[in-house]
Amino acid sequence: MKKFIYLVILISITFCLQLYSTEKPSDIPSFGEDFPDNTVSIPPSGSTLKAQSHFPRENPANRAPLLEWTKDLNAVYYEFELFDTVPENISNDELSPVHLYYTASVYTNALQLDLSDVAPEALSHKPLYWRVRSMDIDGNPISSFSQLEILYAVDKPATMNSPLPHVTYNQENGTTLLYPVYAFIPNAHATQFEIEVTSREPENPNGTAPSRYRIFSAITNLCDYYDPKARIGKYYWRVRGLDDNGNPVGVYSDAQVFENNPQSDWKIGIFGDSISHGGGHLSFGPADWEYSYAYYLDFPAINLSCSGDTSQTMVERFDSDVLPFHPQYLLIMGGTNSLRAGVPADSVIADLVAIQEKCRKNNIIPILLTLAPINPDNIKKVFDEGTAPVWQENLNAVNDFIRTQPHIDTAAALNSPPILPTYYGMDGLHGDIPAKKIYAQAINDNISQFVGK
Repeated sequence: MKKFIYLVILISITFCLQLYSTEKPSDIPSFGEDFPDNTVSIPPSGSTLKAQSHFPRENPANRAPLLEWTKDLNAVYYEFELFDTVPENISNDELSPVHLYYTASVYTNALQLDLSDVAPEALSHKPLYWRVRSMDIDGNPISSFSQLEILYAVDKPATMNSPLPHVTYNQENGTTLLYPVYAFIPNAHATQFEIEVTSREPENPNGTAPSRYRIFSAITNLCDYYDPKARIGKYYWRVRGLDDNGNPVGVYSDAQVFENNPQSDWKIGIFGDSISHGGGHLSFGPADWEYSYAYYLDFPAINLSCSGDTSQTMVERFDSDVLPFHPQYLLIMGGTNSLRAGVPADSVIADLVAIQEKCRKNNIIPILLTLAPINPDNIKKVFDEGTAPVWQENLNAVNDFIRTQPHIDTAAALNSPPILPTYYGMDGLHGDIPAKKIYAQAINDNISQFVGK
């Protein structure tokens, strides 16, 4: 299925550029010498970001620790600073000119840092200090730096020797996706990653060889991967790091299970494009559940949406993607991609009618959702992509049609001007957390007029 350019750009911006030297210094201090007492005073910080990885003197890290902090759901990326001493007159709101290591290429709330590259002298005697802050799309800080976190380390092998998956499917409302997204924290020194999907749990855990149960694989230089294929049934996925030449960097991660079982008696399905699939605010994808309106629904639903869909592609994949799950009700939000590309309103309406007819033919009750406005200026700024001049007229025509059908008015619930405010969707298209919560509330408040009739 052809993906829109905006999706490619969205995923590309989430690439975690974590490049490290592969040369090991020859003068790494030996392990076993006593650590000095920590008598350094760390200045306080009022930041809401807090370190979640702690390596004090009595519990030191290995040579490549995973440093984690609280997630900022408004951050596009993070700035990270590492120090070998507490700088004098350090500011909570300014970069320090004396950091030992710095990167602004962190798009998840974690970083594996190989200290044998950036601070080998710290592996036996000297404590380090690190902090992070949240940044917006324009490179402006939106938080103060977190409080300096002390970091002791010893010259012992890393315990994290693979990328670290950080998405859990099938646990809460809205966490079952027909088109899964495989999201992970990169491991140090890896510059690309191989995703493997298997039909059974791999027989060779934490190795480097492919599983004999492999049914799909892909190589990406990103830290999340959108599966292009619908996955119906039970599957496992794992990921390993590679270098520039495709050689393994570490081993495969532990296999993660996910399931889309047609026998699970799904009463309600969600059918749409990326707005329904999930994600927003540039750095967050469908596996970041807070950016999915399905996550805030009061009832379970299977998400049959696919990022990049047009109203036409929704018609084309209906039989293969919706019918196997035989939902009783289908929430349908689609056509935004078509309208912003200049597809006439009549064509989008015809596609929605076709989807309704397919539903009724298969004893599914269709529930249309109105389309929120978009923000062409923000779309241009974020994706460098134009919007058809007639988008607003056509979107209004489509919504006028939807309001004559069995529907829930998710767009009206925003109570917003004709252009999507940045507060509701930074990228001008997908809707951020406030918008997703409003969509969900409108559905929760109105679903009873359809369900149970």
